[in-house]
Amino acid sequence: MTPFFLILITFLLMEGVTWFVHKYVMHGFLWVLHSDHHKKDHDHTLERNDSFFLFFGIPGFLLCLFGANAGLDAPYLWIGIGITLYGIAYLLVHDIFIHQRLKVFRKTKNPYFLALRRAHKMHHKHLGKEDGECFGMLWVPLKYFQDAFRQS
Repeated sequence: MTPFFLILITFLLMEGVTWFVHKYVMHGFLWVLHSDHHKKDHDHTLERNDSFFLFFGIPGFLLCLFGANAGLDAPYLWIGIGITLYGIAYLLVHDIFIHQRLKVFRKTKNPYFLALRRAHKMHHKHLGKEDGECFGMLWVPLKYFQDAFRQS
């Protein structure tokens, strides 16, 4: 398999990994770290929830490190790059675009981004760890596109 396709497949599979970790780990036994992310108002820039970057950052870094040492034929480097690129996308989409940690990309007419923002807003409608919805990051259920196309 070529490096490009290995990176692409890894990136796409990370959406499933993210959904699983978000639903069963963050809204499960590690709710204590994720709960502050669901509070409407908090007076701090960083959240305990931000520690979850380690769940993905450390494996991505180690795979890149070991892959670079193993040579370009080893898949570890390309898998690590796929994980890292997904992490960058997560930062840009979740933290910057959706939660506006940096006040950029505030106004959009793009139906996909409007649907993405709405789906995440519906996720945060649930303040507790139970009864959640929309646990992924980039995959948006079709029902959120109806409102998005009306707004665009």
